Amino acid sequence: MSSATIDWNSLGFNYIKTDLRYISYWKDGEWDNGTLTEDNVLHISEGSTALHYGQQCFEGLKAYRCKDGSINLFRPDQNAARMQRSCARLMMPAISTEKFIEACKQVVKANEHFIPPYGSGGSLYLRPYVIGVGDNIGVHPAPEFIFSVFCTPVGPYFKGGMKPVNFMVSSYDRAAPHGTGAAKVGGNYAASLLPGHEANDRNFADCIYLDPETHTKIEEAGGSNFFGITRDNRFITPKSPSILPSITKYSLLELAKRQGLEVEEGDIFIDKLDDFAEAGACGTAAVITPIGGIQNGEHFHTFYSEGDVGPVTKALYDELVGIQYGDREGPAGWVVKIDG
Repeated sequence: MSSATIDWNSLGFNYIKTDLRYISYWKDGEWDNGTLTEDNVLHISEGSTALHYGQQCFEGLKAYRCKDGSINLFRPDQNAARMQRSCARLMMPAISTEKFIEACKQVVKANEHFIPPYGSGGSLYLRPYVIGVGDNIGVHPAPEFIFSVFCTPVGPYFKGGMKPVNFMVSSYDRAAPHGTGAAKVGGNYAASLLPGHEANDRNFADCIYLDPETHTKIEEAGGSNFFGITRDNRFITPKSPSILPSITKYSLLELAKRQGLEVEEGDIFIDKLDDFAEAGACGTAAVITPIGGIQNGEHFHTFYSEGDVGPVTKALYDELVGIQYGDREGPAGWVVKIDG
């Protein structure tokens, strides 16, 4: 698809092929320099560990068009650090922060005309990933690896944008107590497909996953982190070793503190939702998505409203998005400019 034919105001969260993507190969103990390619089809061995044993991880970050025409990346060093932790968990060679950010910059500059214009609400989503490849059949780390970054223009992850959506508590576990929940690996998401589908069939946006050990505490909201605003104005987000550490969540913790809220990573018990005036899901794709209500068994709990966004959630959203699009000053180092 040509960027000239895209309706920027109607973008969803769907794949659109762009012009170029970055690819680098690891072999004989080191990464090559990487290159840009037009080919969006990978050519890998049928024995690749990514296909059989799930040896792969990925990231998600965005490039934003600012009012003055410049381009922002939001905290790419944090995505690089998280990918390094994921690679270590799955015994894959790490991507240095410098290589990671340089690859992202190359992809953005090569596909700049696919960045949605300022004011459209869209952005250019970047998907870096590492996969185990090469001829293999045994359960052990791959002999070779691929690191690649592609991009696609996107709009809101949940339909309707900044409007409250409803979730339902799932009876499934997202991750094992001491498993790979804190790593951004494909297996976690494959396991979420069925519960997510069941939630959608019941007209919910996605699932609320409880902690796998006791099933009493909220852990995640679908593929996003969860947060709540208490009635006494505290920003609380779940803390658990099986939660993926969202860069958006940790950004919100800092922004909430700057706005005068008390912040906490702690337990959010599913039977104590009355303590919260507002709630939301947050992540690179979801940004901040207000949660109108949660269905837990036969009981449906409503937060601020099923139709309107709560004032604290709205203020945090405006601050975060303002920083990402260059309209507000953020903490030092949060924005990386891409030279034209």
